Amino acid sequence: ADNSKFGIPEVKRGLAAAAGGLVRLPRQISSRVAMEMALTGDFMDADRALSLGLINQVAPAGEALAQAKALAAKIAENGPLAVKRSKQVIKESIDWSQDEMFEKQQEIVNPVFSSEDAIEGATAFAEKRKPNWKGR
Repeated sequence: ADNSKFGIPEVKRGLAAAAGGLVRLPRQISSRVAMEMALTGDFMDADRALSLGLINQVAPAGEALAQAKALAAKIAENGPLAVKRSKQVIKESIDWSQDEMFEKQQEIVNPVFSSEDAIEGATAFAEKRKPNWKGR
């Protein structure tokens, strides 16, 4: 929501953000900005979080859930196997070297290209209709 605040304020209480903030935040935004947030405990507003890529969208206050459901609905319209494998590659590839990334990606996504859903997606496109996904 446009009135949201984001931060890791633990240092203001004499604590460290050890529930994941210290290790995950620098992977999502600039390590310099993450360091500032971790050491000051200050919050940022939704517009700044959006500009840094910490969040995807800003909704008017009271509409965040509806906007999240709309995004979920858009994702759900796509081939479930393709969505699952795409998500898997994005999550796992953060630890892959450049030498191995394409090989590892292919291991994960190759089954998508020979799936029933891939055939259904191409057929539905040619027939100008919505696909009937089976997840296989």
